[in-house]
Amino acid sequence: MTAVPDTWVIGDLQGCCTPLDTLTNHPDIASAPRTRLWFAGDLVNRGPDSLGALRRVMALGERAVSVLGNHDLHLLAVAAGASALKKGDTLRDILDAPDAQSLIDWIRHRPLAHYEQGHLLVHAGVHKTWDTRKTLALAQEVETALRGPHWKATLGQMYGNQPDNWSDDLRGSDRLRAIINIMTRMRMCHQDGRLDFAHKGEPMNNGRIMPWFDLPDRAMRHDTVIFGHWSALGLMLRPDAICLDTGCIWGRQLTALRLRDRALIQVPCAQQRKPKGQPQKSD
Repeated sequence: MTAVPDTWVIGDLQGCCTPLDTLTNHPDIASAPRTRLWFAGDLVNRGPDSLGALRRVMALGERAVSVLGNHDLHLLAVAAGASALKKGDTLRDILDAPDAQSLIDWIRHRPLAHYEQGHLLVHAGVHKTWDTRKTLALAQEVETALRGPHWKATLGQMYGNQPDNWSDDLRGSDRLRAIINIMTRMRMCHQDGRLDFAHKGEPMNNGRIMPWFDLPDRAMRHDTVIFGHWSALGLMLRPDAICLDTGCIWGRQLTALRLRDRALIQVPCAQQRKPKGQPQKSD
């Protein structure tokens, strides 16, 4: 009987190609060529080699699953003419690549959420009222828009903090924007599920706002959510939630977790960005 290949889940790369190479050459990963690799989004931006990191993941072919992060969506928006490059962006090498259109098309065909083996992978989080089935269905709405002929228009309507809570009554661009914000930008929330976009530092619970995974009565009770996006939170291993953003670009680690037993591999990273204010702020 053929053994099921292991799955390793890797936190935010953000254009840090060298730690990714070190990680994928680790004996526990490299010795099994059928090993599958999941990526928690933000493959690109802020690190020194966004193009290299992107090409490494693409070269894995069907062995890799990468969900979209906010920085990946920012790259798509810039490519679509819906946003401009920001100070500190390291996306120019992708945009100027001879095969830039193929690279952009590959990114816009990535999923927003992925589910297997009792684990749901998203970049930032899941709304308190969503179970696994609903999360995947809502992710598919965004995926269909990004893969369709009007993907540039979708990205042109992506930005904004409103609506700041989920309602099944949302329609059109408001609906897609809410789904994207929840799955790629969420950290702290009010008890009713409203997103708080201001707090980007370490998690806290002051009775007014709290981390999304600590909200009472979350519908996602039976599956584990794996996410990144929150380097100030860092490594968190709970039965219901796992955070794998361990601040690679801030000079900390790039982390991989083996799904079947939660074994960890952590690779030390050179500091690529100096923090402002909060020590590991990563928008």
